[in-house]
Amino acid sequence: MYDPELLRTFLAVAQSLSFTRAAASLGLGQPTVSQHVRKLEDAVGRPLFVRDTRSVTLTADGEAMAGFARSILAAHEQAVGYFTGSGLSGRIRFGVTDDLALTPVPSILRDFRQLYPRIDLELTVSQSSSLQRRVESGHLDVAFVKLPPGEGHGRLVRRDRLVWAAPPGTRVTPGQRVALVVYQSPSISRSSGVRALEEAGLPYRVTCTVRGVLGVVAAARAGLGLAIFARSLIPDGLVELPASAGLPDLGEIDLVLLAGARLVSQPAEALTAAILASGPPTAARAR
Repeated sequence: MYDPELLRTFLAVAQSLSFTRAAASLGLGQPTVSQHVRKLEDAVGRPLFVRDTRSVTLTADGEAMAGFARSILAAHEQAVGYFTGSGLSGRIRFGVTDDLALTPVPSILRDFRQLYPRIDLELTVSQSSSLQRRVESGHLDVAFVKLPPGEGHGRLVRRDRLVWAAPPGTRVTPGQRVALVVYQSPSISRSSGVRALEEAGLPYRVTCTVRGVLGVVAAARAGLGLAIFARSLIPDGLVELPASAGLPDLGEIDLVLLAGARLVSQPAEALTAAILASGPPTAARAR
């Protein structure tokens, strides 16, 4: 069996494609991260990453190991929960953004409650900015949010790209104002889209402003305008617009677990570990 500590380090590097960011998210030194990856590569007998001075990429064996690592860590958490979960009690105040709530996160929370029946889980669904403030003020223990790359001091779950999304067959006509479906301010996706269009000198108009992801999805599906999503979170009924649409690049976004400044409780650590072990979230397609 591969050492879970090595697997967690490997996944942190695989998800961020950076030894520096992985070290920061794990609270380890970069030499320790490199040592963990090297030990795992020695154990499997194959290279898992291709590294040069500017980039880190997974090999084919690394891609395979990422899937195995998630399964192994999930089984490890289940085993720990089975034998120790009944003794772990307390309360977790957990926040998640509404679009991440449409991913497998609810299934993770259901499994967590089964493993730790004596932990009271209080869930708050809101936008990233609101959840971040609640974590900082001590009103939430852990929050799963979206942040601009490199901001915050949370644990990186995945770095993703923001993309333009619309119903299949949508065409963007050059010279016409780009219609946008956006969240109310403050919103990372809204500000990223507006900034990108203005920098590209493209005219736009906001045709629909909504509070939650279901409103964004409904309006975009109805053809009221283009929406902006993290690539892995595009919901059913919408597709990423190709580069040929002539729209500007929107940059990247981090999916991050934030914890309060005070000492993190054992229940909160257990929930954080369960989410990290589950792998990067993707949008639920069966609805």
